Amino acid sequence: MRWLKRYRNELFIFLVLLACYSYFLPRWANWSQNSRLDLVLAIVDERTLSIESYYQNTGDYFCFDRDTMEGGCDRGGLHYSDKAPGAAFLGVPVYTAARPILRSGPVQRLLGRLARTDALGETLDEEGSGLTTDKIHAAIVLYLVTVAVVSIPASVLGVLVYRFLGIFTQRSGWRVGTALAYGLATNAFPYSGAFYGHQIVAFLLFGAFYLAFLIGQGRISVRWTSLVGLMLAYALITEYPTVLIVGAVFVYAIWVLPNRRWVAGLVLSGLIPGMLLMAYDWAIMRTILPMGYNYSELYRDNVHAQGFLSLVGPNLEAMWGITFGSFRGLFFVAPILVLAVPGFVNWWRQRRYRLEWGVCLWAVVSFFLFNGSSVMWHGAFSIGPRYLVPMVPFMAIGLGAFVITWGTHWWARLLAIVLGAWSFAVIWIETLGGQRFPDWTPNPLFNYSLPKFAAGDIARNLGMGVGLSGHWSLLPLVVAVAGLCLLYFYTNRESARR
Repeated sequence: MRWLKRYRNELFIFLVLLACYSYFLPRWANWSQNSRLDLVLAIVDERTLSIESYYQNTGDYFCFDRDTMEGGCDRGGLHYSDKAPGAAFLGVPVYTAARPILRSGPVQRLLGRLARTDALGETLDEEGSGLTTDKIHAAIVLYLVTVAVVSIPASVLGVLVYRFLGIFTQRSGWRVGTALAYGLATNAFPYSGAFYGHQIVAFLLFGAFYLAFLIGQGRISVRWTSLVGLMLAYALITEYPTVLIVGAVFVYAIWVLPNRRWVAGLVLSGLIPGMLLMAYDWAIMRTILPMGYNYSELYRDNVHAQGFLSLVGPNLEAMWGITFGSFRGLFFVAPILVLAVPGFVNWWRQRRYRLEWGVCLWAVVSFFLFNGSSVMWHGAFSIGPRYLVPMVPFMAIGLGAFVITWGTHWWARLLAIVLGAWSFAVIWIETLGGQRFPDWTPNPLFNYSLPKFAAGDIARNLGMGVGLSGHWSLLPLVVAVAGLCLLYFYTNRESARR
């Protein structure tokens, strides 16, 4: 079991994050998630790209008539998801594999019993149609797809943050703490258990960056360059704004390659997701360009009509709103990330790994400017500024630089503990309080999430599937995480004695 001893820190981080991410069910009445799920269901169940049979559960769609080559539901045509298709494409093989099992007799009877569970019934809207087997089926599909394509990669991402922090120190304590703070005390947490593209691309972008770093250090074969190109391109077809970080990591990968002949492998592997996206757009709109957002039915005449697809340039309201504002401010919900600022400064002063410093800083600054330039900076129903989620792991490296450098000072420890405690509390309360992410309510922590959390209106979770309701439904998660922590500290102590 030498490998277990060698990788116990990574295994501990992965298991804790996965337990927390997979314990909570993705929101059922969420337009963004439903739009992607609808495409998964349409491809697997109906062999079509149109979500005509499902679009009533979402507002994130567009209409297009291939006969007249016109968009707009007032002009006819079929309904399609207006989301970048990368996340849905990943969900297709997952649902394809699970579909025969879900449709089997024993599972159908189990779904029927779940539909009658009082703990789940208590979370429903009193004016709704109640739980039905079809709704439970869709919820199970959404859960399985989310765990497979979001939660598991997001848990691996926490491990990658831990590993990359090894550029500062080989001591594990602060590195483990930083990785867990990133995964559980920033808005990476709620989106690691939701079928959005944000955490998928966070994993792809940082994973590609880390692989390029290892290649440049000569620690892995240059053949991994092809995977770097594949990951970068897939991030792009999953969330289009990631082009800002994709470009930086792409240039970095070329710069550190020990053999420039592998640039061809980097580019050619990236063509695969690109061709997949072009085929998808051609099949729908007879164009190789991703034009779905141009026709978004509920936004084309207002939000997307402003500037370039809602981008109007940085403005003070948006920049304040995504930083310190109580509505969607990153440093309001996760103030521990403020420590990344002095962390980046100190990292530069160390005169080590400055290329990597540049990539991480660019990822942070470019996404702040992008989000602060959009009239949709608030992200609608959201916990913090959700459009910033893909850059948060790069910011976590700056946070790690701070705690590793100054962690021996009492004031730094106190500051990290206080800010970390606030971040953890706010992120978890806003994630657990209520069945939907915070809406348009000003100061959603105190006006929406905290009152619901205090009243026992806890987000649907696995505990409710076994009859536990309210705060008691969190008990299995608490026991599981506590057990992992005890086992981890016990094995560390035993190792120290030897």
